[in-house]
Amino acid sequence: MPNDNPYLLLTPGPLSTTPTVKGVMMRDWCTWDDDYNNLVQALRTDLVTLATDTPGYTSVLMQGSGTFCVESVIGSVIPDDGKLLVPVNGEYGKRMAEIGRRLRIETVVHDSGEVDPPDLARLDRTLADDPDITHVAVVHSETTTGMLNPVEEIGRIVKQHNRIYILDAMSSFGGIPMDMAEIGADFLVSSANKCIQGVPGFGFVIARREVLELCTDRARSLSLDLYDQWHEMETKNGKWRFTSPTHTVRAFVQALQELRDEGGVDARYARYSENHRVLVEGMHRLGFQCLLTEAYQSPIITSFLNPDQPDYNFKRFYDALKSHGFVIYPGKVSIADTFRIGHIGDVNPDDIRRLLTAIDATIYWD
Repeated sequence: MPNDNPYLLLTPGPLSTTPTVKGVMMRDWCTWDDDYNNLVQALRTDLVTLATDTPGYTSVLMQGSGTFCVESVIGSVIPDDGKLLVPVNGEYGKRMAEIGRRLRIETVVHDSGEVDPPDLARLDRTLADDPDITHVAVVHSETTTGMLNPVEEIGRIVKQHNRIYILDAMSSFGGIPMDMAEIGADFLVSSANKCIQGVPGFGFVIARREVLELCTDRARSLSLDLYDQWHEMETKNGKWRFTSPTHTVRAFVQALQELRDEGGVDARYARYSENHRVLVEGMHRLGFQCLLTEAYQSPIITSFLNPDQPDYNFKRFYDALKSHGFVIYPGKVSIADTFRIGHIGDVNPDDIRRLLTAIDATIYWD
């Protein structure tokens, strides 16, 4: 099947997908049919296997974007008298804290700024001093900047204090090797249209089963009730409570097979890391500087400082690159003028080299 996309998406998702992932969406599926529900059940098992080898975990799929899934977790697993702590160093950490506040959950924020990792000593002290905090939620790959947060170290602290750990692995799961049991995550949240390279339409939550089973009647929403969605899928062979995004699910099953064919998460991580290396080295040669130090940088997306040139204009730069077949992302930080380039999806190092050639043809300074 030909790939007739007019440009390559260099974003943190939605991202460029393979022609075969797009192609399987040409078939329609009935949500009540055993063929489809068996597909859902196999998918749920595959997600758990991808997350950990440790027994005792389960998964549930949820309609909507990744944020819908994050809200379903926060709104469904924290009891009325619970208290949430969120280490924040970007927009997606801020969004989790905002979800907590909107749901009338008492929420504590540890804001470390946009270019620094969470303060682990402060987290340890706060959990020791405040026994009312029941849950800690953190973003793994903060695509606001490209920051990769130290979720293993955070998990050790959270578990030392016997709290529930919620991990937003939206843009890292499937692209960065991890074992959620080793991390200590009780709930891991991700989305179809990120590193597994599916298309938008649903997300998923992988959960420690014994913790999820305690969450009956806690949800603050009907449609985002994580426990009820899980219970329906568990007891009715993969049936969704409300209309299932059937085409997106089928595309995701294909994308998971292509992840296996590539060699699994380790191989995909190696490709993404090489994309990042080629991009950063090439951008440095062209005179661009990264926002973050390499020690904090993820292989998912990179923020670059806009050049200090009098005639530079991001919109003109963006449009020029789009005319060459590449779509990049505007910046999202408040402390610097930046733009972002993603290196995930159906993208390889040769694509990054073509991008660098296009950038070299677009810029006008030495």
